[in-house]
Amino acid sequence: MAEPHPFTPRLEHAFTITQQLAGAHWVTPSPMGEVRAAVYNGEGVIEGPLLNGKLIPRSGGDYPLVRPNGVIDFDARYVLQADDGAIIYLQSRGFRWGSEEAMGRMARNEPVGFDEYYMRVSTKFDAPAGKHEWMTKHVFIGVAEKTPGGNAIHYFIVR
Repeated sequence: MAEPHPFTPRLEHAFTITQQLAGAHWVTPSPMGEVRAAVYNGEGVIEGPLLNGKLIPRSGGDYPLVRPNGVIDFDARYVLQADDGAIIYLQSRGFRWGSEEAMGRMARNEPVGFDEYYMRVSTKFDAPAGKHEWMTKHVFIGVAEKTPGGNAIHYFIVR
């Protein structure tokens, strides 16, 4: 087995955001066959070793582009509130894809095994100076888990 590259990053679990989605609005497909949606965030909680709090409902959402090949290209922006009251802005880009059968079950809000699809995001945060400033100084990746009516995104700091 090959030795790891000396610059191989380490991942540290920071927190998980579990949220319900509050409805979607679909834009008619373009002549190229793409579909755009606006999916607003609903209730949600933040739990983890480095941050706890909640999502501010309807403070934003995801504006995914569904490509003709079935890949979903995420573009999410919404606002979090830490337990101490600090307001934190989240901006996230990523992708979801899987077999036609798995994607169909997700579209119908049916359970799908975590190993049946790919759903990853790259996220940045704008947080106030002080206690939460660490969030503005690191790269985060999220491994997302589709749940009926929402998702859970497990955020990791890239060290």
